[in-house]
Amino acid sequence: MNKALLLLLALQLTGCATARTLDAAQPGAPVVYAGTRLDLYAIDGGCCAKDRFGAEAPSYPHIDLPASALLDTLLLPLSVLTVLGVGFNATGGL
Repeated sequence: MNKALLLLLALQLTGCATARTLDAAQPGAPVVYAGTRLDLYAIDGGCCAKDRFGAEAPSYPHIDLPASALLDTLLLPLSVLTVLGVGFNATGGL
């Protein structure tokens, strides 16, 4: 059962709209709930996801929508801070 769950998770993350939009770096692209918006755009039959979001829509947006909504909700504080222009210059090490 655990192997099936890991496989499902791996397949979901490879097509996850939120994961795709995190590194898209498209100027003017939505940041808050970007993955959920990308899924909804694809469900509504949007033609140019790459131009609007900087990432291709997942093949199965209906299946991806709940996971993207959850991940977008978890990342909401960071995306709001990004929209507000707050940056973090964090460095690692001791």
